[in-house]
Amino acid sequence: MNSPYAVLDAIRRPLPQALAEALKQQFAERFSTAQSVRDHHGKDESPFPTTAPDAVVFAQSTDEVVAVVKLCAAHQTPLIPYGAGSSLEGHLLAVQGGVSLDLSGMNQIVAIHTEDLTATVQAGVTRKQLNEALKSTGLFFPIDPGADASLGGMAATRASGTNAVRYGTMRENVLGLTVVTAEGKVIKPFHRARKSSAGYDLTRLFVGSEGTLGVITEVTVKLYPVPEAMSAAVVNFPSLDAAVNTVIQTIQMGVPVARSEYLCPYTIKAINAYSHTELRQAHTLFFEFHGTDSSVKEQAELVQQIAHDLGGEDFEWATRPEDRSRLWNARHHAYFALLQSRPGSKGLSTDTCVPISRLADSITGARAILDRSSMPVGILGHVGDGNFHCAILIDPNNPSEIEESERLNDEIVKLAQSMEGTCTGEHGIGLHKIDYLEHEAGDDAMAIMRAIKRSMDPFNILNPGKIFRL
Repeated sequence: MNSPYAVLDAIRRPLPQALAEALKQQFAERFSTAQSVRDHHGKDESPFPTTAPDAVVFAQSTDEVVAVVKLCAAHQTPLIPYGAGSSLEGHLLAVQGGVSLDLSGMNQIVAIHTEDLTATVQAGVTRKQLNEALKSTGLFFPIDPGADASLGGMAATRASGTNAVRYGTMRENVLGLTVVTAEGKVIKPFHRARKSSAGYDLTRLFVGSEGTLGVITEVTVKLYPVPEAMSAAVVNFPSLDAAVNTVIQTIQMGVPVARSEYLCPYTIKAINAYSHTELRQAHTLFFEFHGTDSSVKEQAELVQQIAHDLGGEDFEWATRPEDRSRLWNARHHAYFALLQSRPGSKGLSTDTCVPISRLADSITGARAILDRSSMPVGILGHVGDGNFHCAILIDPNNPSEIEESERLNDEIVKLAQSMEGTCTGEHGIGLHKIDYLEHEAGDDAMAIMRAIKRSMDPFNILNPGKIFRL
């Protein structure tokens, strides 16, 4: 495979002085070429080094996004949408230079339609902000990637997270979008209806396009009633096989678990140190159940029996909201806990997803590959839908560790693909998985993707260098 770091050697397009002056005139203090601001917008949570844009614009409305897009199009200058900066695959790195368009200031909740169970928000609204606004309605938005990501960014990367096993991903939960095209036109592919058969499904085209086809400025999402009852549980296992087979049997029996997360012993150790918890250092599953009092009780008892039959022990319940929050906060902080376990490290995170029937083979195969690693590794993930992550903790200044981590990642991805799985279950392609997408999709499918990109963005100004090479 080609080194994913080779994409950083792309030829940068110089920022035209006329463009800089026009942006400065229109946006004043919301236009910046300060090095610190540029560096902040040229890094994410990926292992790639900082690759800064030439300038940053802070937009506050769709009209302002239109103005920036039109100016960049006129000067054929790259434009990279920026949300919360929490991506893991280098999505927001300015590999060809250009302008970073910061949408975090577009953080207004446009409308909440409780009767229809929908909400429309600007792209910079984060998932926590939306759920805070929903507290008095009895509704919630379930997509939970861990980081407090922006809804626009989550739509652009087709994010999911811990609740996906029950509620699906952003693909299933985005009803409509407002998008600014590469020409600076505003389109709204479909609206708030729960379904539509009208024409091509452009909403689904933009969901997961990673900012390469248009700039998402508003998102309409599905909402769900807050469950009558919720309970969480932690259970330990003597082996990886026992834990994974518990998940497989749970899913195959149709138990509607809301969350099903696996954490390896090393990850548990890191969480205990970081979050001051006292979880047993073992192969561990976190479960959460949603429903009525009786249904939650029934689900939990069935899963407990499955776990017990496979050697699960220390089944610990968390029914009080504060206990559940403490448990899931520890899980959400797992990635940062792993980084803290090796100070100064960065994490190369795999993101494979396989059919549930191949989950045991995929995780045990990945574990065997990682047993050869000279670096610490944590395994965790949303195993209820076949998705898991191996966080390889590398010294970003050590070329041999970078090379080794990429070799290990390559083996893990190819193993998943050999099982009819995918190289990315939720993080997206970005810079890091370009070669894997080409292998996974095949030449004919890639040709269609490139044709769509060229027809919608002929000058390749929207987040160039991501998803595939042109």
